[in-house]
Amino acid sequence: MEKIKEKLSHLRTEADNAVTRAEEAEAKNKKYEQIILEKDQEILSKERRITVLENDLEEAEGKLGDAKLAKEEGEQSKTTNEGLLRKIQLLEEELDASEKSLKETVEKLRQVDVKAEHFERQVQRVEQERDQWEKKYEVRIPAHRWPFSAIVRSNEAQEKYRASKAELDELLQTMEGM
Repeated sequence: MEKIKEKLSHLRTEADNAVTRAEEAEAKNKKYEQIILEKDQEILSKERRITVLENDLEEAEGKLGDAKLAKEEGEQSKTTNEGLLRKIQLLEEELDASEKSLKETVEKLRQVDVKAEHFERQVQRVEQERDQWEKKYEVRIPAHRWPFSAIVRSNEAQEKYRASKAELDELLQTMEGM
């Protein structure tokens, strides 16, 4: 009877540890999901910025064409043309910087995805360990071999075990739903 109590105590401790690890994994998962959401927002912002810059670049290229025509008309147009060329150069530099930033953001997002997959594998491993522990420590004692008080205590322990198992299953389902 003491061994069963020890095993139950050990199982409770392990279940509590598993719940703690699951909560930590869930918190990390939420953190990484938030990071992914922020990176997605950054990507959308950068894409909008690129679109604006491309439009600005097209406008600048149009202005450059106009500036070339104006250059033929006079020397005064040359100054305008140089200003537009500088503007185009600045826009191209800004576009290059935005593209570089976008690439870095995409790479960071890929790294976050890899980390998320790693944590999913860890959760699966913990679930497998839990299943193994459940199979290993499942108590099956014929009722006719125990006195009535031991049966009542065993039933109470089994009910507590079932309740803990149900809580753990619910937590795992919640984590899978994320």
